[in-house]
Amino acid sequence: MSDAEPVLKLRSVGKSFRQGGVVLNVLRQIDLDIRPSETVALLGPSGAGKSTLLHIAALLEKPDAGIIEICGVGCSGMNDRARTETRRDRLGMIYQFHHLMPEFTALENVMIPMLIAGRERSAARHRANDLLEGFGLGQRLEHRPTRLSGGEQQRVAIARAVANEPVILLADEPTGNLDQQTAESVFEGLVALVRERNVATLIATHNPGMAQRMDRIVELQDGVLLPA
Repeated sequence: MSDAEPVLKLRSVGKSFRQGGVVLNVLRQIDLDIRPSETVALLGPSGAGKSTLLHIAALLEKPDAGIIEICGVGCSGMNDRARTETRRDRLGMIYQFHHLMPEFTALENVMIPMLIAGRERSAARHRANDLLEGFGLGQRLEHRPTRLSGGEQQRVAIARAVANEPVILLADEPTGNLDQQTAESVFEGLVALVRERNVATLIATHNPGMAQRMDRIVELQDGVLLPA
């Protein structure tokens, strides 16, 4: 394992939800470090809290307890604006379903987060073009999502997630909605991209074969994070 300082650090993170009169402790005393360029697989059965953990790491949900640090900066006490800026500048997120904007082309979908971050349109277009060509989508730049296959749509979503050069990439079952052959291709492209760009990556997956090809595996069981 690298001796570099963790870019994502979770300490004693807890999260519970109330259903009727019952309190469900979804996450309990979660400790996790992820370092630059490290790929970490997050395993666990459905309902184990994988998505909740990813949303907390992405500053989309607040934990009930614990500390979150991103690039050495404590995030637990941040206000909404600071959390939004940190997500924009430091984090990328990929979901099982691509969530592309249907009215925009593949190129425009990748450009949008860069434009929101203040990048000039010409520079955003150039970077989006390079990212999509790197995923073999150079002939699909002007296609809207409905004209793309499932695998192509997810490649666009990955390109969009790394458009602002995040330090940390979080992915929630990024190939779970694809057939096996397409999933393999998308996964290989994703891992190659993050390793090339030195991005720390946490991927929730149900696929043990894919998990084994990552640097490290951790597993959620009964709200506790265990080394697998």
